[in-house]
Amino acid sequence: MPVQQSVAPEKTAVRVALWRAMHVQVDEPPHVIEDEIGLQLAGPGEKWRRRPDMGRKATSGFRAGVVARARFLEDLVTEQFESGVRQYVVLGAGLDTFPQRRPELAAQLRVFEVDQPGPQEWKRKRLIELGYGVPEWLRMVPVDFEADEDWWERLTEAGFDPSRPAVVGSTGVSMYLTKDAVADTLAKAARTAPGSSFAMTFLLPPEAVAVPGEAQRRGLRFRSYFTADEMLALARESGFREARHIPTAEVTRRYFAGRADGLQPEVGESILLATT
Repeated sequence: MPVQQSVAPEKTAVRVALWRAMHVQVDEPPHVIEDEIGLQLAGPGEKWRRRPDMGRKATSGFRAGVVARARFLEDLVTEQFESGVRQYVVLGAGLDTFPQRRPELAAQLRVFEVDQPGPQEWKRKRLIELGYGVPEWLRMVPVDFEADEDWWERLTEAGFDPSRPAVVGSTGVSMYLTKDAVADTLAKAARTAPGSSFAMTFLLPPEAVAVPGEAQRRGLRFRSYFTADEMLALARESGFREARHIPTAEVTRRYFAGRADGLQPEVGESILLATT
């Protein structure tokens, strides 16, 4: 196997990690999640809070959405662990820090982080430098998506057992993929054993949720959008037994009800929850 070159993570992955840290530092408790480990990994320097994309008020909706989707996925993993599921796959892991923040749970699982080879090798080195290490139960699965490598094949080679149920999560990824690539992801995830869960975030069409002028701006940034009905139909066509749409309103009720500061996610990013 060729030696992997270390390449800094995508700017979007760093931004998400910094927003998770901002939630702890600038938002009132209770915090939806507490994650400053991603900030440690990113190492952005002392003046990172002065970045244009770190404005406290301007990014509040995005920040809330980022921590909410992370919490949703962790709640799902906890729930499924109690039902006997012992495999957790993170597609497009980026600077996800679940294994480091929740080691008491993660150590009882086999966690697979799937990501591009260069950024993943960078993350591996940072985990070691910071003293977290890469334990045996954490499997880092490099997949060169640009070369059309099959992530399902790489996953099984890394020790994933397709005959046992799993939780598969993909947050903040689908909007950067073509609709065909999203469909391919769903088709592969549907191969998991009966009793598995798949959670993925996706963007609703801009015209359905955006303020005037926003649709065009967002349309330049992202590659795919789905209505809830389109996503549910795609999930069922891919082979999932059941599929649910978790809208922003439901996420808001679950994690942001009664907050004095009014923090809540922006409408636009929804969650698909599907089961085999």
